[in-house]
Amino acid sequence: MAVVPAPSTPTHELGDARFTSLATPSRGSSETSVWLVEIAPGAEGTPHRLTREEVFVVLSGEARVSLAGEVSVATAGDAIVVPPRVPFALAPAGDQPLRALCCLPVGGQGQLADGEPFTPPWAE
Repeated sequence: MAVVPAPSTPTHELGDARFTSLATPSRGSSETSVWLVEIAPGAEGTPHRLTREEVFVVLSGEARVSLAGEVSVATAGDAIVVPPRVPFALAPAGDQPLRALCCLPVGGQGQLADGEPFTPPWAE
């Protein structure tokens, strides 16, 4: 299937973040998971690591990016490349929601500081 229609509403919610699965194995993609993430202003980023490289493209708002302890800000049009196994957190910077497109290879997993690797449900 070449065109996968977008869901009419977000597919997952977690705290102040909403995720909309766009292209995932459950939606017909076999190599790459792609989703839209929307994070409310004031939300704190959850520190975690990834087992595979993850790429975000900021669509609107600003992102506060913590990567290996270094903090920077990404704005609309910027790409954020998160290498595997590097501590990472993402949150809105400022008073606007953050909207970003995210891409992760199928099979990529997240890992919280004290936990086992897991596949985010929005990437399945």
